[in-house]
Amino acid sequence: MNPTASFQFTIIVPVYNEREGLLRLENSLAAYLEKALVRPACVLLVDDGSTDGGSALIEEICARHTDFFFLRFARNCGLSAALKAGFEACESPYAGYIDADLQTDPEDFNLLLPYAAGFPLVMGIRAERKDSFGKRLISRIANASRRRIVHDTAADTGCPLKVLQTAYARQLPSLSGMHRFLPALIAMQGGSYKQVPVRHYPRQAGKSKFGLSNRFWGPIRDAFGYRWYQRRLFRYTIERSNLD
Repeated sequence: MNPTASFQFTIIVPVYNEREGLLRLENSLAAYLEKALVRPACVLLVDDGSTDGGSALIEEICARHTDFFFLRFARNCGLSAALKAGFEACESPYAGYIDADLQTDPEDFNLLLPYAAGFPLVMGIRAERKDSFGKRLISRIANASRRRIVHDTAADTGCPLKVLQTAYARQLPSLSGMHRFLPALIAMQGGSYKQVPVRHYPRQAGKSKFGLSNRFWGPIRDAFGYRWYQRRLFRYTIERSNLD
C-alpha cells in the first residue's frame, strides 16, 4: 500500500521535458485540490525520463506538498507507459489524467467527477480547440479513421482530461498507443464511458511532443494493432470450483 490509498482521487500527470511550465502546473493543481469534488485528492507526477532538468524540480515540488507524489522513469518510455505506471501505482478509488501543458483546466475535473460512479471512464471533449488549424484537421481525420477501424463512438480520444474508476484503469494492457484507445479498451472490459465538453487553451510553455507521425500515422497504425488485439481477446466464466 502506498500513500495514494489515503485519498479518494489521484490525478496522474505524465511529464516529459516540461520544466518551463512546472511551477504553473504546481500552482494550478494545488489550487484545484482545495476544491475537488471528490476529496481528499492528490497528484501523482510521472516523470517520463525528462532530460531538461525538470526531474529535480519535480522532487522539489513534491517536497512542498503532502499531497503531491512522483514516479521517475530511468528513460523516456512514452505517454502510454507513463499512464500505465500511474494507474498501477494508484490505490485511490478514482484516477484522473491531465497533461502537464495545461491545455485543459484541472477545474474541469469537477465537470467529469459527478459521472464517475456510474461510468468506468468519463472523458472530456475539447470544446473550441485552441490548436492550429493543421493540428485540428489532423486530429479530426485521425479520430474519424480510428472510429471506422475500431468501431467506437468516442468523439475525441486525444483530449487529455479523463477520470477512470481505478479498478478498470489498472486492468488496461501495457500496449504502446494504449492512451489513444481508452474508450475501446474500457468497453472490452465490459465498461461504458461518458463524454463531457471541457475547456481548451493554447499551450503557454514548452513544446508539443506530437507531430504528423504521432498525431496521424501513429494512431492509424495503432488502430489496426488494436483491432488485431480485439479479435483475439477471449473471456471465460468459471461456473464451479472446489479451490475455495
